Amino acid sequence: MSQEAVGLKNKGNKAFAAGDFLTAVDLYSKAIERNDKDPTFFTNRAQAYIKTEAYGYAIEDARKALDLNPKLVKGYYRRGLARTAILRPKEAIDDFKECVKLDPSNKDARLKLEECKKIVRQMAFFAAIEVGDEPSAAEGLDLDSMVVEADYDGVRLEDDMTQEFIDDMTERFKNGKKLHRKYVYQIILAIKKIVYEEATMVEMEIPDDVELTVCGDTHGQYFDLMELFRRNGAPNEKHWYLFNGDFVDRGSWSTEIALLLYAFKWLRPNGFFLNRGNHETDDMNRVYGFEGECKAKYNERVFKLFSERFSALPLATLVGEKYLVLHGGLFSDDNVTLDDIRKLDRHNQRQPGQAGLMMEMLWTDPQEEEGRRPSKRGVGMQFGPDITKRFCEKNGLEAVIRSHEVRMDGYEVQHDGRCITVFSAPRYCDSTENRGAYINIRSDYKLKYEQFDAVPHPNIKPMVRLARHTVRLTTLLTNLVGLRPEFSHVVFDVRLEGRWKSSEHREHIGSGVWNMSLESRLGRVDSNRHIDTRVDQRLVHFSKIFGVSAVPQSILASGAHHHAKPVRALLDAKQTLRAAFVCALPRRDCRGKGAEILSWDAHPALAALGLENVH
Repeated sequence: MSQEAVGLKNKGNKAFAAGDFLTAVDLYSKAIERNDKDPTFFTNRAQAYIKTEAYGYAIEDARKALDLNPKLVKGYYRRGLARTAILRPKEAIDDFKECVKLDPSNKDARLKLEECKKIVRQMAFFAAIEVGDEPSAAEGLDLDSMVVEADYDGVRLEDDMTQEFIDDMTERFKNGKKLHRKYVYQIILAIKKIVYEEATMVEMEIPDDVELTVCGDTHGQYFDLMELFRRNGAPNEKHWYLFNGDFVDRGSWSTEIALLLYAFKWLRPNGFFLNRGNHETDDMNRVYGFEGECKAKYNERVFKLFSERFSALPLATLVGEKYLVLHGGLFSDDNVTLDDIRKLDRHNQRQPGQAGLMMEMLWTDPQEEEGRRPSKRGVGMQFGPDITKRFCEKNGLEAVIRSHEVRMDGYEVQHDGRCITVFSAPRYCDSTENRGAYINIRSDYKLKYEQFDAVPHPNIKPMVRLARHTVRLTTLLTNLVGLRPEFSHVVFDVRLEGRWKSSEHREHIGSGVWNMSLESRLGRVDSNRHIDTRVDQRLVHFSKIFGVSAVPQSILASGAHHHAKPVRALLDAKQTLRAAFVCALPRRDCRGKGAEILSWDAHPALAALGLENVH
């Protein structure tokens, strides 16, 4: 029995190495049926579950392995990976700490431990500065003042999108070129009004002479999207497209896909449709690469603009009153109807959260068993064929079309034909040997499934631009922009020192660096380091955020603002955060000069970031 189990495990290892992770799971499961006392069988299956994004199952398998061997490093490591993947980094820290304790030379575990610590600090930071709706990233963006240089070698974009521009953009992206930043802004800004005015559930009929193509996840695999268009035809007035979420993350060309899809939506708003996926969300973008890619290729403002537009995307599309197309799946409550989706105000809930209709529409998965159960992902839940049948019958639907999961054939029909999964990222993440698929639907509403294979692409590994979990000073300044002119007269008096001096005279942030940072976000800073009062409406103010008073006008009028307690230079992430998390308060010069100067008091968020002792 034991030898048979080992043989099945070895076959599972071969399937895993070949990228057939579902077969690997099956073989490891058969090995466990024959011998459930070997912890390596569970850790192997946990790794296969991680590859299929069944993170909840992976966590459970790692637990079983650790029950059998509490000192098994792989058990802690794989549980840590799975917990990180579902945004539970605090729990993952405990696992990676145990890995390092058991195996101090384990470099991978040390790296993951530091990554999780950074994620936790970042999450604490964003929670600490959460003060309601922050100003739009579009605020203060003046496209008219942006000049496209004469040597820009692409087609120019005027006031409206054109097919010529899209054709040129498509080739630019193939050749590794970027769009001019002005055009990136134009495209993203144009989309906001279009998608914002669409219903939470878009409802469409397919005209007699039109074909609709429904695509699943593309996940930044730009060259595979080009292959899909090559085989199936590009969008046009007679060929409509619906992309069912997860355009971004994981793959290395997420910005290219998002910009191209947005350009098509701008050009053909009534024949090109976009549903939101669970990866069109801030938390996922920070962990799975899109934020980092935006910053690497363009800048942080581009990411923030994308984030705002992602939150405006519809959550579902009803095709011909026959097919409900949504990214994840069905609901924990049998009473949910199409009317409930219609009434859902997605604009008052930018992010899906941990519960509710929006979360379930983006996260849930089908299962073969009847009823409901906790999700294999560790997020959301799973629903059986009985759930799908009741939902379709209650709402007069033929089927639910969803995406969200890899299928080895690119698609799968489940639940007696009522639940269809379509996935359009072949050879997902360059590791899973799956095909891609899409669904063509004409006015007779018959479904035609088409498959395609991955094509070669430049040798850039997926997620190569995973965001570093630090926050730049200009990021924080942007987040703290306010519209309260009564708090706007804050003077930043900073000077540049060449080296570290005594504790009283530590290195300052250079005034040039600080002023340029402010100017890029807020407006001109004059030679006396005053912030130009003509841009009061856009100044950084700290009072609302930190609960302190702004600098009195008497100090500004007296000109006694040339001394400030120094703040460390922008040498690393801690110093950057410390420099940004300070508030101006008037006090007497402690050196007895009698001049009013500015002291710096830290916000409580510093404690969450572990920076309260950085001065």
